[in-house]
Amino acid sequence: MNYNFDFLVLWPYWPQLLWGCWMTLWLAVVSVVSGFLVGLLTAVVRDSAFAPLRWLAIGYVELIRNTPFLLQIFFIFFGLPSIGISLNPWPAAVLALSLNCGAFSSEIIRQGIDAVPRGQLEAGRALGLSAPQIFRFIVLKPALRIIFPALAGQFILALLTTSIASSISAEELTSVAQSIDTVTFRSFEIYLVITLLYFGLSYVFASVFKAITQTFFAYPVK
Repeated sequence: MNYNFDFLVLWPYWPQLLWGCWMTLWLAVVSVVSGFLVGLLTAVVRDSAFAPLRWLAIGYVELIRNTPFLLQIFFIFFGLPSIGISLNPWPAAVLALSLNCGAFSSEIIRQGIDAVPRGQLEAGRALGLSAPQIFRFIVLKPALRIIFPALAGQFILALLTTSIASSISAEELTSVAQSIDTVTFRSFEIYLVITLLYFGLSYVFASVFKAITQTFFAYPVK
């Protein structure tokens, strides 16, 4: 093997790599927060007595969960312009990732809601609480305790999935690495570096979420 490794050639590009890390984090945060809201709405609608809404929610979840994310982002970025809806790369990436996170978050939220004992709901009604109050104080809070680890895992997954946004030229860490690679022709070095950056980001956030779980969501030891 005659390849000469040279990581120093990447040193001038560290500001771009750090910018890529920031854009990756920003894309993940915006998409996961939006996805959680979409998932919460979808989880509520799936229990609706109005059948068309319930079927729409079920169809959305099943469609997203059973198709590749790459296809979803291609459909939004390349397909929607055919019917007059054109989005720039970054908004298209946010929309695609938000819808993807929303479908998976919906199932996580539903599992948390279903885990809340029915007796607590009856107690809330007996106390005269309204339906929104019951959902907010009796259902949502205990459900969040149950589902927080799964939602944290969903964030890590979304953080790594942002790399697919580079396929539509959305600016994030992988797209920055591709741009640097075209200039330096140091594919091994640049992709090893961003692999370590993704690993570092994932490890840091996994550790933070673990600490949050142990501090705020762990059940007290009896």
